[in-house]
Amino acid sequence: MRPTMTDVAAAAGVGLGTVSRVVNGDPAVSPAMRERVQAAIDATRYRRNELARSIRPGQTSTTLALLLGDLTNPFYARMAKAAVAVAGDAGYAVLLSTADEDPAAEQRAVSELVGRRVAGLMIVPDQGDHAYLAPEVELGTPVVFLDRPATGIEADVVVIDNERGSADAARHLIAHGHHRIGVVVAPSYYTTGRRLRGFRRALREAGDQLDNSLVRHLDVGSAEASAAAVADLLALPDPPTAIFATTGFLSQGAVLAMRGREHEVALVGFDDFPLAELLPVPVTVVAGDAAAMGEQAVRLLLARIAGESGPAHRTVLPTRLIERGSGEIHA
Repeated sequence: MRPTMTDVAAAAGVGLGTVSRVVNGDPAVSPAMRERVQAAIDATRYRRNELARSIRPGQTSTTLALLLGDLTNPFYARMAKAAVAVAGDAGYAVLLSTADEDPAAEQRAVSELVGRRVAGLMIVPDQGDHAYLAPEVELGTPVVFLDRPATGIEADVVVIDNERGSADAARHLIAHGHHRIGVVVAPSYYTTGRRLRGFRRALREAGDQLDNSLVRHLDVGSAEASAAAVADLLALPDPPTAIFATTGFLSQGAVLAMRGREHEVALVGFDDFPLAELLPVPVTVVAGDAAAMGEQAVRLLLARIAGESGPAHRTVLPTRLIERGSGEIHA
């Protein structure tokens, strides 16, 4: 059960009105009394219920929260749209927030969201330790992680099959005669690391090997950084005959670098991106279902809100290879 201001008052040995004045920032409260009440707030793990002002007595929150990484990423936009739709059908609204891939910003955003007493949290986690969420989970707030698992806490998670999808890309390029393949890898503690691992594994299983001199680990996962890396690969004395890009942004950068050579060098990207099918040589991609990820996350969250208990669920969604032309160029 969540602690109340009454619990704080009892722990501090003061009246409820004093706690209320401290919580609401009344400047008339002495520093000593403020410190005493704050210590009780910390001890009881009380959080001010910002949402309660808009909820009639007897009601519970019908608001969920979705915390994303990079709002400019079309994959997350599709995920959010689907989550909002499924939640709406169930009578829930969704608060959207972003942490811009910053662990400290993520913790601040989560603190703000739980302060609004949302009924549940959906988080695209950063690489920090997520043990900080344990007290909130213990107080009854269900959490579902999307796209990447969290560290330091057991919770439901929905991811796509990054390794299998990348293995499919490798096998596809091998089938079209490619053995000298350049790979551009975006920085990520989980997704692109799994994608590179799956790509390497499929090459080994085919009796081939990824040349490490053709792998570019980028400091920034932008189209501009990818374009520079791919241009560097194509300028080698013995350039690769194919490129594998581990995110949609990197695929876009590869397209820029390959202008004038798009009919000579094969390209397969991981994650679809806008207008990929309308380019002079439409881009072959491994696509994960972002909408399915958002839908599944909401359903898991609603089940927990309804009282489902038990061990954490790990849902792995399949990918599909979409052949459009760039991945079918023969070596």
